[in-house]
Amino acid sequence: MITLNGLTKRYGDKTAVDDLTLELTPGTVTGFLGPNGAGKSTTMRMIMGLDSPTSGTALIGGRRYAELDRPLRTIGALLDAKAVHPARSGRDHLRAMAASQRLPLSRVEKVLSLTGMADAARRRAGTYSLGMSQRLGIAGALLGDPQVLMLDEPVNGLDPDGVRWIRTLLRSLAGEGRTVFVSSHLMSEMERTADRLIVLGKGRLIADEPMERLVAGSEVRVRGPRLQPLADVLPAARWTGPDELTVAGQTTEQIGRQAYELGLPLYELRPVESSLEESYMRLTADSTEFGARA
Repeated sequence: MITLNGLTKRYGDKTAVDDLTLELTPGTVTGFLGPNGAGKSTTMRMIMGLDSPTSGTALIGGRRYAELDRPLRTIGALLDAKAVHPARSGRDHLRAMAASQRLPLSRVEKVLSLTGMADAARRRAGTYSLGMSQRLGIAGALLGDPQVLMLDEPVNGLDPDGVRWIRTLLRSLAGEGRTVFVSSHLMSEMERTADRLIVLGKGRLIADEPMERLVAGSEVRVRGPRLQPLADVLPAARWTGPDELTVAGQTTEQIGRQAYELGLPLYELRPVESSLEESYMRLTADSTEFGARA
């Protein structure tokens, strides 16, 4: 479990993270979203003890990262896929990590196999593509078989097979009861992977919602042969076809009751779901620091 309480980070007069309070629970893939400069990477760095909070706390299983006896067994993290000595082989990089935590070398071979890096592990890390570096970084995050996994943009550079692989991996780790915290700018992939979404904007918490609630539609589609009486009593209804209305601000139950009272038969009555991308753009419309004209 990761617990953030009033977590704040300021750089001079700029507030990168502003009074962030969250609890990330086991058994869940929590997605971390926000525009560039929103404070996502800074938050993750504070969790790992790489940046010191101006105020507030970031705890992993109730303890600060610096207080963990063997941190790789508690939390595995990938924050920068290229943060590897370029002259060291992938296998030697993981062996050095294992030695620092008194982990068996057999664990190195296991995570190399799991991430598809067994054949490339003898090569120098400096020769790796971004996708290979990501796989090595994920292998390092998994090395201690931790109960908490935190990944910053893990699908960058991965091919479609790799993207599907990591999606399946994250879902399976959460299914084992682990805490999985992952950031990404790929909305379609996050929509397939995450159970819960945290959205930041300019360092502040904008949303903390289950995935299904965040993409739930705020409009209802109604189809039927005689909808004019319904359109007359629903001011937020608009015609979207000869026998179809789209209604904002009403639930399916409310509209169904109105149709029943008017004696109107209906062919269809269902919420119109929005995509995660649409919901995200709506939430962050006023929080984008680096905007550009289309």
